[in-house]
Amino acid sequence: MTRLLLRAFVLFLSPEMDVEGLKKYSALHPKPAGLTLQYGTAGFRSKAQQLEHVMFRMGMLAALRSRATGATIGVMVTASHNPEEDNGVKLVDPLGEMLHPSWEEYATQLANAEDQELQKIVTDICQKAAVNQQKDASVFIGRDTRPSSKELSQAVIDGISVLGGQYHDYGLVTTPQLHYMVCCQNTQGQYGKPTLEGYYQKLSKAFMELIKKSLSSGEAQRQLKIDCANGIGALKLAEMETYFPKEVQIQIYNDGTKEKLNHLCGADFVKVHQKPPKGLDMEPNESCCSFDGDADRIVYYYKDTAGHFHLIDGDKIATLISIFLKELLAKVGQTLKMAVVQTAYANGSSTCYLEETVQVPVHCVKTGVKHLHHKAQEFDVGIYFEANGHGTVLFSKAAENTIRQLAKEEKDDAKREAAKVLENMIDLINQTVGDAISDMLVIEAILALKGLTLQQWDALYTDFPSRLLKVQVADRQVIDTTDAERRAVTPPGLQEKIDALVKKYKLSRAFVRPSGTEDVVRVYAEADTQENADALAHEVSLAVYHLAGGKGAPPQPI
Repeated sequence: MTRLLLRAFVLFLSPEMDVEGLKKYSALHPKPAGLTLQYGTAGFRSKAQQLEHVMFRMGMLAALRSRATGATIGVMVTASHNPEEDNGVKLVDPLGEMLHPSWEEYATQLANAEDQELQKIVTDICQKAAVNQQKDASVFIGRDTRPSSKELSQAVIDGISVLGGQYHDYGLVTTPQLHYMVCCQNTQGQYGKPTLEGYYQKLSKAFMELIKKSLSSGEAQRQLKIDCANGIGALKLAEMETYFPKEVQIQIYNDGTKEKLNHLCGADFVKVHQKPPKGLDMEPNESCCSFDGDADRIVYYYKDTAGHFHLIDGDKIATLISIFLKELLAKVGQTLKMAVVQTAYANGSSTCYLEETVQVPVHCVKTGVKHLHHKAQEFDVGIYFEANGHGTVLFSKAAENTIRQLAKEEKDDAKREAAKVLENMIDLINQTVGDAISDMLVIEAILALKGLTLQQWDALYTDFPSRLLKVQVADRQVIDTTDAERRAVTPPGLQEKIDALVKKYKLSRAFVRPSGTEDVVRVYAEADTQENADALAHEVSLAVYHLAGGKGAPPQPI
C-alpha cells in the first residue's frame, strides 16, 4: 500500500528532480553489492533477480533521454534468446532505432552507480547531454513473457515516475512491435498507428495486396509450421492470425503453454545445433520456421525425403530478398542504389553469390545490429541480415517517395504494377529493426510471387562448410581487430599465424574476435570440406590459446 501511495505522490511532482522521492524509490530497488554490468548491443542482460535496480534506473534514463530528444523513448524488458531465468532491458530511440552510443555510456554509469551516487550521476547526465528537466518526458514500455518481466517492468515505471515522466505500458509485445510503436508515435502517425491493431492492419493489408496475385493464379494453399520458442511470438501470431487470408495456414508450435522459454527450441537453438526444435514434428519437404524468444529473429528449415535437415539462415533470407527487389527495381527503371550489408560471420558462399550472380554490392561491417543498420542507411535500398536471422530492409526517404509516386502516377502498366509491389514491400517490412513476423510475411510473399519452394530457395547456392568455436582467455581485450573484425592487430604474431594456417586449406578463411559479453575469443573458420573447416578452426583456436593468454586446458580437436 505504501508503495502505491508513494507512486501516486511522485506522479504529481514537478519535473524537477524530487530528491526525497529518489531516495525512497532507490531504497525499494537497491543495487546488489559488487555487481557491474555493461550496456551493449543487447542492452543489459543478467539473471533476473539481479536486475531490479537496473530496471528502475533505465526508467529514469528513458525519461532523461525523452527530454533530451523531445520525443517518446521505448523501454523493452526482454532477454531475447537467453534462458528463461535471465532477463534484460534495452532502450529504443525516437525512430525505433537502438539507443545512441553516447547514451550507452550513461546507461552503464547509471546502472553501476552506488545508491547514494544516483542523484549526482543524474545531474551529471543532465549537464553533459543538455537535458532540460522542465520538458515533458514520454516513455513506451513493453515486456516479454518471462515470469520476472511484469515485476521488472513495474520497476521501470517507478524510474520514469520518480522523474515526473509520463508512460504508456503496452504490456506483452514482441521487441519489434515496441520499436514500431515508438517510430509511429514520433512520426505523428506517418509510419503507422502506434497500436497493436495498427501494426496488424498495416502488415496484413500489404501482405494481402502482395499475395492476391499468386492466389488468383490458382496456386495451392500456403502452409507453414512456426516454432515460437515458447515466447511472446506465439501470443502475437495468434492475435494476428485472424487478419490472414484463409489461403495462408499457419500452425503454431512451442506456444509457451507447456514448456520453458527458449528451451531446446527457437531460432538460436535451431541455428546453433543445426537440427529441428523439440515439439515440432517435420514431414519431408514441409515449410517450417523458428522465431527467437522476443520474435526479432527468424530462420527457415525443412527435411528432405532422405530425412536430412536443411537450415535456411539469415544469409539466404538476405539473398532471396535481394533477388526479388533487384528484379522489381529493374522493372520500374529506376537507378536506385541497392546494397547488402553483412558481418564477417556471413558464409563466404553467400557473399560470392550476391556479388557474382545477383550482382549486388556487399559491404562487411563489425558484428552487432547497430553497425549493420547504420551502414544500410547509406543506400536507397539497404538489406541487412545476420546469419542468425536478425535483419530487415531500409528504404531511404527519397527512394520511398519515388516508389510511391510511380505506383500512383506511372503511365506504363508494367512499371506501375512493379512500383505497387515495391510499395507494398515497403509497408510490409518493419524498417525499425529485425522483426520475425514481418520477415516471415515478406518471405512468404516473395516465395508465392516467384512460385518458389523452400528446396528451390535453398538450392540458390551451397554454404561453405564452417565451424564456430570459442577459446577462454584471461582478458579478451588483448585481441584488437581491424577490417570489420576480419584481421587481428594484436597480440603480435597472431594474424601472421592465422594467415599461414589458412594457406593450408582450399576455399578457406578464418578470423578471431573478442566476445562482447564474456572473456572468450570467438574463432570462425570456413574451408572446402567440414573436416578441413574443423581442423582449421582447431588450429586457429590453439594459436589464440598460446598467443592471447588462454585459460584452462588447451582446445581439443573436434
